[in-house]
Amino acid sequence: MARKRLDPAIFNLPVDKMRAGYYSDTYFNRARDILARDGYDPVVRMQVFQRNDAVVGGIDEAVAILKLCSGRTSADGTWEPGWDRLRVRALYDGDHIEPYETALTVEGDYALFAHLETPYLGVLSRRTRIATNAREIVSAAQGKTVLFFPARFDHHLVQTGDGYAAYVSGALGVSTDANAEWWGARGMGTVPHALIAAYGGDTVLATKKFAEYSDPSVSVIALVDFDNDCVRTSLEVARSLKTRLWGVRLDTSGTLVDRSIWNQMGTFTPTGVNPQLVWNVRRALDAEGFDFVRIVVSGGFTPARISAFERAGVPVDAYAVGSAFFDGAGRFDYTADIVALKRDGVWTECHKVGRPERPNPRLEDVI
Repeated sequence: MARKRLDPAIFNLPVDKMRAGYYSDTYFNRARDILARDGYDPVVRMQVFQRNDAVVGGIDEAVAILKLCSGRTSADGTWEPGWDRLRVRALYDGDHIEPYETALTVEGDYALFAHLETPYLGVLSRRTRIATNAREIVSAAQGKTVLFFPARFDHHLVQTGDGYAAYVSGALGVSTDANAEWWGARGMGTVPHALIAAYGGDTVLATKKFAEYSDPSVSVIALVDFDNDCVRTSLEVARSLKTRLWGVRLDTSGTLVDRSIWNQMGTFTPTGVNPQLVWNVRRALDAEGFDFVRIVVSGGFTPARISAFERAGVPVDAYAVGSAFFDGAGRFDYTADIVALKRDGVWTECHKVGRPERPNPRLEDVI
């Protein structure tokens, strides 16, 4: 069965500005203008790659840019679309890629897409970083649920594409509707600290109000660290909401020691959300028959920290991860090179020294 790509319309691209080169490095726009003034229409093969083991993201977005924004302005000022005169071959979002493996090729009149190199490389780099980090985090969690919760750490306009990049890499929940837009889901979340504060610091009351006024399909997850007493607060919320409570979230600051830890210190690092704190909450809930209440942990979790929890068998049901999804800026930058030129119907090798063509049988034609 053929794999599907996202409809270009879903990306809401600023098509007119991209066609005009507004988001492009000036030298690409100038190259296009020079070719037009010279009346020269070179047919080229452009090869796109990056230098690390990675999970590919941004392919469908890059294809959409080429589909909707390739072309040229005619003498009368109208736009002549260029997509039908290009051949694009590409991997799929979520595919693993080796260093220097070709992820995408574009064949056709270079003047039709010269101005698009900056935006399509940009989306590939950004989304691949998110997708690769997400896959590493999901792998570290060993089958546990991973929640993609970094929206507050970056500009709102990146949320939708970042959420999709995490989704294709295995993250099962996102925090905003924008994160989930491209696959038709909705954002999820917990009772926030701010709502608890708005109800006078009463976590039970805030959680009850959350449950009362939320759709029954919404999972109720209570933040239980507001008073720095996760065991007591978890039990109070569970006693009040019973089976309506899906889970509790531990989010203790890395500069605090939870009250339940005070008499256990001496042989481990007691600050923040640590294994002993999770065990304290789990045992307390189980002792009162609340074994169905799940435990979500958050607060500075990275793949290494998640792996350490998993190796130790810490009873975590889900990891909510934030800024770790954005690690590695600069590691996943893509490069585009012309590697061949077509003259008189024959492809001829033509590339910068050290950047030869690397055919990739995994690429598929984009229809």
